[in-house]
Amino acid sequence: MELETAKGVRDFPPQEKIMRDKIIAKITSTFQLYGFSPLETPVLERLDVLSAKYAGGEEILKEMFKLKDQGERELCLRYDLTVPLARFVGMNPTLKLPFKRYQVGNAFRDGPIKLGRYREFIQCDIDIVGSKSMLADSQIITVVKHVFQVLELKIIIEVNNRKVLDGILFYANVPEDKWLSTILIIDKLKKIGKEGVSKELQLLGLNIESITKILETLSISGTNKQIIKQLKELLSKNDQNGQNDNKNVNKIGAEGMQEIEQLFDFCTAKNVIFSPSLARGLSYYTGTVFEAFAPKSKISSSLAAGGRYDKMIGNFLENKQEYPTVGIAFGIEPIIEVWKENNPKAIEQKTVTQVYIIPIKTTKECITIADDLRKQGIPTDMDINERGISKNLDYANAYAIPFVLFVGNEELKQKKVKLKEMISGKEELLSIEQVVKKLIHLKTTG
Repeated sequence: MELETAKGVRDFPPQEKIMRDKIIAKITSTFQLYGFSPLETPVLERLDVLSAKYAGGEEILKEMFKLKDQGERELCLRYDLTVPLARFVGMNPTLKLPFKRYQVGNAFRDGPIKLGRYREFIQCDIDIVGSKSMLADSQIITVVKHVFQVLELKIIIEVNNRKVLDGILFYANVPEDKWLSTILIIDKLKKIGKEGVSKELQLLGLNIESITKILETLSISGTNKQIIKQLKELLSKNDQNGQNDNKNVNKIGAEGMQEIEQLFDFCTAKNVIFSPSLARGLSYYTGTVFEAFAPKSKISSSLAAGGRYDKMIGNFLENKQEYPTVGIAFGIEPIIEVWKENNPKAIEQKTVTQVYIIPIKTTKECITIADDLRKQGIPTDMDINERGISKNLDYANAYAIPFVLFVGNEELKQKKVKLKEMISGKEELLSIEQVVKKLIHLKTTG
C-alpha cells in the first residue's frame, strides 16, 4: 500500500508547526488586547443546523462533508465557525451582551484546491454579538489592521454594505426575488470580469438596461469620500422614471450609505477602501461586509473576510428577538503562504528545544540540571541514548538546537558546566545560574 494523505489535507512537520503556532499566538494575543475571549465549539455539528436556511446558503452547502453516526443521525463537519457561534448563543440566551469571542479551530470544505486553499483549514474568528452600532464594525476593522501590523504584512481592507448592494439593485429595477441570486453573481466580478457577470445576469433573466445600470454603478471610482458622495446622490434618487411616491423611495440604499458614512467616520485608515462591488456571497450578511487582501502577493484569496449578520441567531431561536452581530474570519492558510513569501527563512526552526544537555558519565546529575532549567522556563532536552559526544553534536545540529551543554565530572567539581553556542562554536564555562541568566536573556531579546 502506498501511504499518502487524503486530497486537500496536509501533515505539518515540527518546523512548520512551530511557525504556524507562533503566527496564531500573535493573532490571538491581539484579539485579547481588544477584549475578545476564547470559545470552543465541536468540529461535528448536526446537519440540520449547518444546512438551515439561515446558515451558509446554497453555495456553501455543496461543499459540506456529510456523515452519519451509528444511530443514523445526520451529521457534518463544520464549514466555518460562524454558524456554530450562532448555535451557541442561541443555546445560551442568558449571555450578557455584547458578547465578544474569538475562536481558533479547524473547518472543512469539499471545494476546489489551490495555493492557500485546502479542504481542511484553520480559521481564526472574532465576533461581537449584541451591538448594532457601527463602532462594533469599526472595531473589527481596527483589529484586522492591528493583526497584520503585528505580522508585518501589508494589506488592504475592502468594505461595502449589503444594503448598499440591495439599494443598487433597487435602483436598477431588479425584482426583489432575484436580489440574492444577483449578489451571488456580482460576487464573482473579480474572477470573471464584467463580461462574465453580464452573461450570468442575462441568464438569470435580467434585462440589458438593469445590467448596464448595475455595472455602471459598481464601476464608480475615486477616493472613499468621492465614491460615497456619488453613490449617495445616485441612491437618493427615486426610480429611473422619476416617480416620487413612497413606494419608489430607495430606503434600503439610503440606510446602507448612512451606515457606510458612520463606519468611515470611525475608521479613517488609508488602507481601508470603500468597494461597492464587494458582495461576499454568503446569504446571511445583512449590513457591512469586508475582506482583507495582500495586494503584492501571488496569493489572490482574501486573508480575512466577514461582515454583519443581524438575523441569523434570532432565526435559529425561531423568535422575534434580534441578536445584531458582526465578525470576521482570518484565513490562516493564505496568511501563512503570504508570511512565507515575506519571511523565506521562517521555517528554519526545527525544534522548540533551546538547550541540549550532553552527559559525560553524569546522567543523574544531568537529569537534575535539566529539571532546574525547565523550572526557569527554558525548553531543555538531553541525551537518553548514551551516545558519544560526536553523535550528540550531530543530533543537535540536525535539529538546529542553538545551545549544547556539556556536563562532565571535571566541570561539576568546579560547580560549572560548559555551554556551547552551536552557530558560532563559542564555548563558555559557566555556573548553572549564569547559564539560566544567559539563556533567559537571549530568549526575551529574540
